[in-house]
Amino acid sequence: MPSKGLLLRILEHDTGGKIFLSLLAVVAVLVSVLNLAVPEGSPLHVSTYTVTLLGKYLCYALLAVALDLVWGYCGILSLGHAAFFALGGYCMGMYLMRQVGDRGVYGNPDLPDFMVFLNWTELPWYWFGFDQFWFTMLMVMLVPGVLALVFGWLAFRSRVTGVYLSIITQALTFALMLAFFRNEMGFGGNNGLTDFKELLGFNLQNDVTRVGLFLISALTLAVAYFVARYVVNSKLGRVVVAVRDAEDRARFIGYKVESFKLWIFVFSAMLAGLAGALYVPQVGIINPSEFSPLNSIELVVWVAVGGCGTLYGAVLGALLVNFAKTYFTGALPEVWLFALGTLFVVVTLFLPHGLVGLLKRRRKKATLNEAPT
Repeated sequence: MPSKGLLLRILEHDTGGKIFLSLLAVVAVLVSVLNLAVPEGSPLHVSTYTVTLLGKYLCYALLAVALDLVWGYCGILSLGHAAFFALGGYCMGMYLMRQVGDRGVYGNPDLPDFMVFLNWTELPWYWFGFDQFWFTMLMVMLVPGVLALVFGWLAFRSRVTGVYLSIITQALTFALMLAFFRNEMGFGGNNGLTDFKELLGFNLQNDVTRVGLFLISALTLAVAYFVARYVVNSKLGRVVVAVRDAEDRARFIGYKVESFKLWIFVFSAMLAGLAGALYVPQVGIINPSEFSPLNSIELVVWVAVGGCGTLYGAVLGALLVNFAKTYFTGALPEVWLFALGTLFVVVTLFLPHGLVGLLKRRRKKATLNEAPT
């Protein structure tokens, strides 16, 4: 556990991070109290639906931090991070399905309902171990990490960069989506995994469990932010930024550029997998649509809107865009995708550093205007 002094040093020059973490702590406590301690009839009561929705937003924020690490600090525009997110979600979904036991529709203690329906006679070997939580959490990090390691090693050693790398990552997530749609893969096909009952013995439909998952999501996001900030402030992080700004020059002075890119790519994939694992018990389902390339593109929009290369800007973008999506898909569902596309174009043309960049420029301008002449 890092000491208080280390944490303070990590955030020493990170004003935005301090504000974000403070607000996160306040919101986490306030929402929990208003849900559990305030009666439903009160105007101050926060519904369990809202708690779950906020928990989902925090998972998206963690995913945005993961992408910002590789895009904002290493210059790798990944359009495949939805794959790592979905793989982590499927690992958690497999554990939750194993916990159903004989409480399923068909009452089979060993096979999930969809396997019984498809006339499977035994559990596939790759489902073994997912009845244990510790094994599941290991796989949540390991499966996306190994995929990123293999993919990144092949791509970076071949010096695939720029738009070509982005297209390949998008092809990866699209291929996985097609594979997981197939019933014979053993992951529920088109319907995916759902009808979860409990997590570690706690009923997933219980209000206290929902609040607990929300608080765990908030805590995980805070810890991930600290770790990500520590990484980018370290020597490794400075080398990664150098690779982003001048890859050939970094290679010329002796750095193994491919190793640094691979390290940060794998670490980012593991964070994305963790976000997916937290997401699934809160939304109650995981299916192949989570692999959709559109999800990865939306993720890029979140980071671009908030501010690429800031970490807290990625969180801001994820929260704002998803709040807007929730509102407009209900109020104006037919125009949401057009609004999202327009937002990305506007940010790209007029706000290259996102909302955080705009705020920094205004603050700098105000400081200059207040300075004595």
